Amino acid sequence: MRQHDFEDFDLFDDQPARRRKSPRRGRFDEPEPTRSGRLTEAERVRLAKLRDDAYTENQLPDGADRWSTWDDAEHGPSPRPDWVVTELAAVDTDLGVLKTGKEADVHLLRRGLPGTPGTLLAAKRYRSDEHKLFHRDAGYLEGRRMRRSREMRAMAQRSAFGRNLIAEQWAVAEFAALSRLWTLGAPVPYPVQREGTELLLEFLGEEDGTAAPRLAQVRPDPDELKDLWFQATAALELLAAEGLAHGDLSAYNLLVHRGRLMVIDLPQVVDVVANPGGAEFLARDVRNLAGWFHGRGLGEHVTRTEELLAELVSAAGLS
Repeated sequence: MRQHDFEDFDLFDDQPARRRKSPRRGRFDEPEPTRSGRLTEAERVRLAKLRDDAYTENQLPDGADRWSTWDDAEHGPSPRPDWVVTELAAVDTDLGVLKTGKEADVHLLRRGLPGTPGTLLAAKRYRSDEHKLFHRDAGYLEGRRMRRSREMRAMAQRSAFGRNLIAEQWAVAEFAALSRLWTLGAPVPYPVQREGTELLLEFLGEEDGTAAPRLAQVRPDPDELKDLWFQATAALELLAAEGLAHGDLSAYNLLVHRGRLMVIDLPQVVDVVANPGGAEFLARDVRNLAGWFHGRGLGEHVTRTEELLAELVSAAGLS
């Protein structure tokens, strides 16, 4: 209890506190604690209120799991969508796992003020210390550098500290890429915030919590298939113009949300200029994507993959 908490009150009814002699200075300099006095009614009421307030503050309303982490997080780009909840009195409720992966799990989260419907978000949480390696991370990390040699060594040796650094690097890289691409109008979910290794992203799905299907799960008719291909190539061209490749593009990290193809899972986004293997990452993205469309019946005369790849390499400034 801090001394100034009691300054406005006469704490005890009985005798004034006795003063004790300092063992070092040989003088009276501190009051000796009094144990026989009784609290005044005013102080008793005040302490009861403090206890009640402390109890209330520790109880999360509406069965929530935590208070909003907005205040401590890095925020997404402006102009911010009007559905983003920024009030610090909001609470977060975890509604379950949407997807599990090798490097991260995605949970469905509801954020809102108590008593309101709130907003559904996708909470992507990178795992680090319990996993020894990140999937093919060595190639993706080319061109990324930490400031301190100690951090670089820890990452190279995959110590617990190094794995945590890698996890946060993935989160930072994905949040930065999403922020940059969303600002450019790319088909990506809005990045709401990043705190440590957790990203909160726009939830692509329905109000009842049903997530948008992956491209691999849909069975489009021929016209829809062609439209989705041209949406995919437009996204590839936009990334290439920014000097980027997705790095792991496939039908499993593209969602079809109300007829629109959305690019997700960008932790391994590659700077094709800084990364020595940049051109190969571009080529792999094109091959992976075209292979799925070919398997669904879209012909090479439509995809023209070699021509597309040459256009992407040129757009990225690699030729």
